[in-house]
Amino acid sequence: MPHRDPDPLGPWDAAALSLLEGWDPAWASACREMSANPWTGGVLPPRLVELVSVALSVACTRLDRTATRRHVRAALDAGATRDEILTIVKMATVMAIHSCSLGAPILIEEAAAAGASSPARPDAPTPACDRMKAMGQWNTAWDPFFALDPEWTDQFMAAGAGIYGGGVFSPKETELLSIAFDASFTHMYAPGTRRHIRGALAAGASVAEVMEVLKLCVAQGVAASNLGVPILAEELRRREAAR
Repeated sequence: MPHRDPDPLGPWDAAALSLLEGWDPAWASACREMSANPWTGGVLPPRLVELVSVALSVACTRLDRTATRRHVRAALDAGATRDEILTIVKMATVMAIHSCSLGAPILIEEAAAAGASSPARPDAPTPACDRMKAMGQWNTAWDPFFALDPEWTDQFMAAGAGIYGGGVFSPKETELLSIAFDASFTHMYAPGTRRHIRGALAAGASVAEVMEVLKLCVAQGVAASNLGVPILAEELRRREAAR
């Protein structure tokens, strides 16, 4: 059984938590207990708790430098490898494809309504897309932007496909990490969340493990306190000094 800190900080910045405990100890205690639950409950191993937290912090929809450093350090301490963390950074980079998942179907619909035609494009080979289709790994949500720009879509797939098929994570871990990216409070991408929950269950994840990832998404909400409480303290001190 891995050692667990009986009173972990989890997603908290120690200085912010200390200030909050001085101002509102009851709320600080309740919020800390809730947010630290995934670190103390034992449903996911500490390594995976921290790797999910890295994903939530480094995601291109959040980019929290302080939290990313804190959870990278904790993940390494819990036994995560460089390649595991680097894979998460790569996943955090390519999740930006959801801009096209959202926008490309709308573009096709609105272009048709406006009578605008897509620019003619010369036929170009799309080996990465062809390979994914042949392997049954093609997502039909990608069809609209493939139709609009197959060459660029193939470039994207060449960059992204190897991340998920590289064997760094087990299929179950890959799906749990993907749930974190899509369900995060800065993204909330419902189609991907459903797809990866389905994939996680099919890969052997329990309902409790999936719920734990969702709880980690919520726990990262304390980033608001990590940011706001020290700023409030600084501004109060500034006002006091100006009197």
